[in-house]
Amino acid sequence: MSKKLVVLGAGESGVGAALLAMQQGWDVFVSDSGVIADRFQNELNGAGIKWEQGMHTLEEVFSASEVVKSPGIPDSIPMIQQLHGRNIPVISEIEFAGRYTQAKTVCITGSNGKTTSTMLIYHLLKHSGVDVEMAGNIGTSLARQIAEGRNPEWFVIELSSFQLDGMYQFKADVAVLLNITPDHLDRYDYKMENYIDSKFRIAQNQTENDVFVYCQDDEVIANELQKRIFYSRLLPFTQNDILKQGAYSTSDELIINYNDESMSLFLQELSLQGRHNLYNSMAAGIVAKVLNIRKKFIRESLSSFKGVAHRLERVVSVRGIEFINDSKATNVNSTWYALECMSKPVVWIVGGVDKGNDYSELMPLVEEKVKAIICLGTDNEKLVRAFQGKVATLEETQSMDEAVEMAYRLGKKNEVVLLSPACASFDLFDNYIQRGDLFKESVRNL
Repeated sequence: MSKKLVVLGAGESGVGAALLAMQQGWDVFVSDSGVIADRFQNELNGAGIKWEQGMHTLEEVFSASEVVKSPGIPDSIPMIQQLHGRNIPVISEIEFAGRYTQAKTVCITGSNGKTTSTMLIYHLLKHSGVDVEMAGNIGTSLARQIAEGRNPEWFVIELSSFQLDGMYQFKADVAVLLNITPDHLDRYDYKMENYIDSKFRIAQNQTENDVFVYCQDDEVIANELQKRIFYSRLLPFTQNDILKQGAYSTSDELIINYNDESMSLFLQELSLQGRHNLYNSMAAGIVAKVLNIRKKFIRESLSSFKGVAHRLERVVSVRGIEFINDSKATNVNSTWYALECMSKPVVWIVGGVDKGNDYSELMPLVEEKVKAIICLGTDNEKLVRAFQGKVATLEETQSMDEAVEMAYRLGKKNEVVLLSPACASFDLFDNYIQRGDLFKESVRNL
């Protein structure tokens, strides 16, 4: 009798897992408490996979040999707790998919910058002629790519903490940990140590043949390194030190040392500018050296990368006012980086679903750089309380069109309107992508 896999959540990762499981001879059932998108319904029907929407039939769910859970479903809900109580394994799509590929993996996580770093590393390897695909928390799911017969030498995989939580046997050949700052604490009992443990799962199961790349300047990471045992080779990157192994920067150069080889690039050569982006370039450079990429390709790739949509994305200038879309900034630290980059007075559009944010670390930057704040969300009370009196003007709205028009009215020539919400998008928008797209549309309609 075939084993039964129940997939909870029918988004990209869930449907990918279902298709791969069906191909591998599992009895598959997909259950989603919401509405399944038409294209996913058609795929499931085409593959002969049973599914339901708008409900979870517990009898079906509890008859599983194993459950693949969407990253968006919290572990705390009763159904997941009951699955644990019945000793039915609950895993992530990445854990499941990893069983069916021989490809090596570069896995990237961090509270901020992981999408940029993932795309940069992928761009670098692709440009260098490496047989590589990109998967995980970005684009096409790992399971779907394996189901479609893609069998590259390397997968570059972006991993969120939620995906890491459901990984047990999966191993990263090269693990990259960019930073750890408070985020998603509502999913971790508001305990930072739980979130830290989640992020460090990126290095679990690594052996002496593997590599762990990390930011030495991140205090949380530096502290945790003292408490944990690693079997892999540790390669740090820093902007505050000189390293014999790893990457570091001087006032005008990025230097990468690996084994007995060294290479340097002028900072002005890098396509990604700003302090936080320098960390992304450092991480990518180390990964490239570990994979024996030639210096020529590293230099070309770090100079030619185009950046990520919705991350400090310049939209257009209207009458000398520059509009920047940073909708991907869904936490305080991400917004801190955005504000730190600004060299002109800022009209800041902020707000959404607060994830237990502490806005105090933004205060110095707000007082220095922000002339007006527009709160965009269904509940702006915490933001208003935090920033009232810190800027000359503070407005509230629940409409992107109104927020953009308000910002345009408040802005002047040689100033910036920055959408950098520091919050999740789910109160007014489907996701940060829709939020960013609507911002760009509203700006172009001015």
